[in-house]
Amino acid sequence: MADSEAAPQVRYETPAPKVARIVLDRAAKRNAQGTRMTYELDAALRRACDDESVSVIVLAAEGDNFSAGHDLSMREPPAGEPGERVTLWGEYGGAGWEGLYTREREVYLEMTERWRNAPKPVLAAVQGGVISGGLMLMWAADIIVAADDARFRDNTGSDMGVPGVEFFAHPFELGVRRAKQFLFTGGWLSAQGALAAGMVNEVVPRAELGTRALALAEEIARTDRFTLKLIKASCNAAEDAMGRKAAMAAAFANHQIGHLQNMLMHGFPIDITRLPDSVRKGLEAAVAAGRGRLPQGD
Repeated sequence: MADSEAAPQVRYETPAPKVARIVLDRAAKRNAQGTRMTYELDAALRRACDDESVSVIVLAAEGDNFSAGHDLSMREPPAGEPGERVTLWGEYGGAGWEGLYTREREVYLEMTERWRNAPKPVLAAVQGGVISGGLMLMWAADIIVAADDARFRDNTGSDMGVPGVEFFAHPFELGVRRAKQFLFTGGWLSAQGALAAGMVNEVVPRAELGTRALALAEEIARTDRFTLKLIKASCNAAEDAMGRKAAMAAAFANHQIGHLQNMLMHGFPIDITRLPDSVRKGLEAAVAAGRGRLPQGD
C-alpha cells in the first residue's frame, strides 16, 4: 500500500471552545469512503462524544468535494478489527451472501445509524459533489450547511442496479415525491433545490462555508450540553415514531435483493455494464489482481 494510502484519512480539530471538527481528509480521492475512513470517522466521533469539553461536532471535508461516495477500489479489508466493530455479526468472509450482507449491515447501515444517534449535535458543512455514500455521511448530521456549489446525487439505482444507498433516508430528507424523482433518474440536486426540499438548513457562498459552520456551531454550543442531548433525542424519537427505522430496514432488504439480482444477471453485486469504462475496468482489474472476489460497497 502506498504511503499516501497509509496516511490518516480523518482529521480531528478543536477550532473553538466546546466545538470539535472532524474533517474527511482524502481530497485526492474526492473523500471516497472506504473501510479505513469509516472506522477512523467512528473513532473520531466517539472521541468527541467522550470529551466532556465538547458540546457540538462539525463534520467537514478537505478539498473541492465533500464525498464521492463509497470507495470501490477494493484495496482495504472488508471490516475493522474486532474491537472497532459496531455489530456482533462477524463472518465478514462468509460464503454465499453472508460475508457481503454482514459487511454492509456493519459498515453502512448500523454504523451510520449509530452516528445519527450520537448524543451531541452534529453539523455537516458540505461542498462540491455529495454522491451516494456521501449522502449517508451528511444525513447522519442534525444540521447541514451547504456551499452554493454543492450538488447531490444517488446514482446507485441509475448506474448500479440497487435501489438507493444502504442508509435509505431519501423519503425523510426530501419527501416521497422528490425522493422518487431523485432515485428514478439518478440526477443531480442543486444546493438551492436541496434547500427548497428541506434537506439542508442553509446555503452560503463557498468561501464562507467553514466560517458559517463554525459560527453556527458556537451559537449552538451556548446552550446547555445536556439540554442539547435531550432535544436531539426527542427529535430523533419523533422521526422514528413516523416509521423511519422500519422503512430503512425494508429498504436495506430491497438493497440486498438488488445485489443478488445483479449477481444472477451480471455475476457481480452491482451492474458494472452501466458504469463508465474507467470504473468498470478498475473493478475488473481489482478482482483479477486478487484484491477481493466482490466489491465492498457501492
